[in-house]
Amino acid sequence: MVDFTLKDNYNCDDFIRVMKLLRAPGGCPWDREQTHESIKKNLIEETYEVIEAINKQSPEMLREELGDLFMQVVFHTVMEEEKGNFNFDDVTDEVTKKLIIRHPHVFGDVTAETSDEVLVNWDAIKRQTKGQKTTSDSMASVPRELPALMRAAKLQKKAAGVGFDWDNVSGALDKLSEEIAELRAAIEGGRAEEINEEFGDLLFSAVNVSRFLKLDAEESLTASSDKFLARFTEVERIAAERGIDMKDAPLEVLDAIWDEVKQK
Repeated sequence: MVDFTLKDNYNCDDFIRVMKLLRAPGGCPWDREQTHESIKKNLIEETYEVIEAINKQSPEMLREELGDLFMQVVFHTVMEEEKGNFNFDDVTDEVTKKLIIRHPHVFGDVTAETSDEVLVNWDAIKRQTKGQKTTSDSMASVPRELPALMRAAKLQKKAAGVGFDWDNVSGALDKLSEEIAELRAAIEGGRAEEINEEFGDLLFSAVNVSRFLKLDAEESLTASSDKFLARFTEVERIAAERGIDMKDAPLEVLDAIWDEVKQK
């Protein structure tokens, strides 16, 4: 039993102390066994749950999920403190300094009247502090671990920043049509490696179109997935009402029901 006094309310320092106690001898066996690698996916999961709370516009859920996300940050920080590498104060010190340095229009004598000007300054300072001398350096810093659609959009935006871009959405749409034709050719040729490559190019080009339309490809795909789920659920319900077994029914029958649902 660890030495810990119960309180009615806890602050950030209390939270960090609890995490250290869980990792200490006599603490929790599970918490003590964890490593950065073993819980890294938890960080992603908690991040998406925060996004879910935001989408649901639930302050109560958001408060809880932000706490869970914060727990992951503290968990990883405590692990590094145990190794003598850094502690929570080092983390907050570095991010505070970063905010001050990247907001010279607030803490310095730089002028930025619009959000666009702020972002231009932010990107320039970021490249300078990270030693990124070329656009390629900046592009290479985009994490490969990001969701693929998001990473594609970020790479395209950086390339567009130095003029490597279509003049308008028509060029992006033409490129999309070209990639569809190349995918068809690869499929007809039966070359698995080429099919994979051309399919990737098709998705990349689709993201480019979304960028010109000022759409978020991730959100657009999520909305389409939601729509598919809703329509499929209705198709399944109608099929059951009509005594149709979806597993045995011809595709034409199911497609006809799909069209009914779509017309609604």
